[in-house]
Amino acid sequence: MAEAPRVPVDAEHYLVTEKLVKRFDEALAVDEVSLSVRKGEIFALLGSSGCGKSTLLRMLAGFETPTSGRILLGGQDVAGLPPYERPVNMMFQSYALFPHLDVWENVAFGLKREGLPKAEIAKRVDEMLALVQLTPYAKRKPHQLSGGQQQRVALARSLAKRPKLLLLDEPLGALDKKLREQTQFELVNIIEKVGVTCVMVTHDQEEAMTMASRIAVMSKGRVLQVGTPQEMYEYPANRFVADFIGSVNLFDGTLAIDEPDHCAIDAPIGRIHVGYGTTGAVGMPISVAVRPEKIDIAKTRPEGVPCNLFQGRVKEIAYFGSYNSYIVVTPQGHKVKITEANTSRHDLSDITWDDEVWFWWSDTAGVVLRD
Repeated sequence: MAEAPRVPVDAEHYLVTEKLVKRFDEALAVDEVSLSVRKGEIFALLGSSGCGKSTLLRMLAGFETPTSGRILLGGQDVAGLPPYERPVNMMFQSYALFPHLDVWENVAFGLKREGLPKAEIAKRVDEMLALVQLTPYAKRKPHQLSGGQQQRVALARSLAKRPKLLLLDEPLGALDKKLREQTQFELVNIIEKVGVTCVMVTHDQEEAMTMASRIAVMSKGRVLQVGTPQEMYEYPANRFVADFIGSVNLFDGTLAIDEPDHCAIDAPIGRIHVGYGTTGAVGMPISVAVRPEKIDIAKTRPEGVPCNLFQGRVKEIAYFGSYNSYIVVTPQGHKVKITEANTSRHDLSDITWDDEVWFWWSDTAGVVLRD
């Protein structure tokens, strides 16, 4: 097969999808997705089940053929290439290890299929096992390993072929919560040591924010926002992203004041002040997103709070160790979630169920959302 035409390679746009579309009969699974992934970064596709993220990953791998659009990897259009001709390797959620082969043979399998010399195979396998710290387990079978060790074997096998692009499909989904959190950092360290470009699919927002340098949030086949974990959390582009990334309070209202350095929104809870302008039309529907940890709470009215001060009654309290979570219901019936850090073993909050409380936030805490 003739090699696909090349374009100049750009480290900032190492992997590019251009208006990628995938239809299954009448169902539109991926809807004109255009993304750009930098060389060497870990990029996460985040979304709920059925949003199109796994279909997009399978198109990158070559397991699904795009209905239309292009996939450029290192300057080469690979959209028309079969999986075995792409410099891409994919690690599945199930790990897909061969139960009858030991760890060493599992890692070596793909290299043997490529027909590499025995000495080169041995060198690469030994390097990969050392990288994932599994050299002492080389002769064990997969069933003799823990879930985390099996995951590292699958990663070593994927990296042994030195792919230009590593694809991870829910890479930690089979692990329990504590092991998953521990393995996230191990996985990132290994990928960064190798320097391979990585695209991962996950529905777990904490996993995406821990592992990825940038995240694309998807819904109904489209990418709604791309950014760093901090950008996605602090500056969501719309209601869906604000609600999907972390916990958030959304206050719907209408734009009452709009100046270059501030605006105000009239909501059922009262007037909400935000410390920047929106360039919107007064009277237009608008929402304000406020994260629970950015809201203060007290039983007595605070001094010197100029705006965004409201009252309510505590309906729910949950203790999470590092923080307390409160659900406060306003007189208008709006439920507001507030979290308060536990900074000392002995500083227990005096707020309890059914207390009348005051809560407030600064004008820099809210983010204005138009849709």
